[in-house]
Amino acid sequence: MVKTKIAVLVSGGGTNLQALLDAQKAGDLSAGEIALVIASNPKAYALTRAAQAGVPAVVCSRKELGSQAAFEAAISQALAQHGIELIILAGFMSILSEDFTCQWPRRILNVHPSLIPSFCGQGYYGLKVHEAALAYGVKVTGATVHFVNEVPDGGEILLQKAVEVLPGDTPEVLQRRVMEQAEWKLLPQAAQRIAEEIGREKAQ
Repeated sequence: MVKTKIAVLVSGGGTNLQALLDAQKAGDLSAGEIALVIASNPKAYALTRAAQAGVPAVVCSRKELGSQAAFEAAISQALAQHGIELIILAGFMSILSEDFTCQWPRRILNVHPSLIPSFCGQGYYGLKVHEAALAYGVKVTGATVHFVNEVPDGGEILLQKAVEVLPGDTPEVLQRRVMEQAEWKLLPQAAQRIAEEIGREKAQ
């Protein structure tokens, strides 16, 4: 079977990108191939991870490109040049417009560090999610992989995994536990599932 070509969109350290690269190396992402990394931040360490893995990478900075339309046009051009079939948002801090997402129905995945519908939507990203969970006093949090549509964190849920909140947790400690126990496991599983689905469609 021809592997589904995957682009991973990143903004920061790229720990979820690394989880995908590790899964690919281990044979757990056998239906897909990470063919491109797109960073919204030219200083993202994820670019170093891509280089170390031999994966092509490009920078598309909204700030430098000047508008949402130009930003998304640059992303679309890079995706087309590399024949991308599946997009994974892995710590990607830019909101994509409805114009963009409607071109990729059920072909954009995002990982969010909570059990949606809790602590999600506009303003809930990164450490803020874990700060909110601790402030509310929940005993269980987790991560969600979902399809991306025009509503922030509003697309169909694909996978979820619960993670216990422990006494004395700080947002940083909780963030790390959610990454290790949920995000880094769910994202490769979801990528494999949708890559297989795309592969079956192509084979028909």
